[in-house]
Amino acid sequence: MPRYRVIADELRQRIESGVIPPGALLPTESALTAEFRASRGTVRQAIAVLREEGLAVTEHGRGTTARPDVPGQTREQQGEPETRQRKVAADPELAALFGIETGATLISHERVYRHNGVVESVVRSYRLQRPGP
Repeated sequence: MPRYRVIADELRQRIESGVIPPGALLPTESALTAEFRASRGTVRQAIAVLREEGLAVTEHGRGTTARPDVPGQTREQQGEPETRQRKVAADPELAALFGIETGATLISHERVYRHNGVVESVVRSYRLQRPGP
């Protein structure tokens, strides 16, 4: 079996078993290359397999996450996420990432995933506030 398939199988098992919860970031490419002692290209092939299977989503600049609607898991196992959106002031780190001034307004979008009432993961993303009409 090709090495990328072995890595994809292991990551698939982690996603389907909940070790990597829905919406959570997968380990970085560099972490996976170290863990599996594989080349970056091999790890990228494994992640591509997961994307093709609908188990993972890659967002530029953010990384790869396990899909919130993981096949093979019931809604009860996944839990419906609570979502919140609010305006926040950019801290120095976010300001540097977005290339804006510290204190500028960003929109924070947060998803909280629970299983049996217990928080399993929190996924938070930020975007620039678009000027209104």
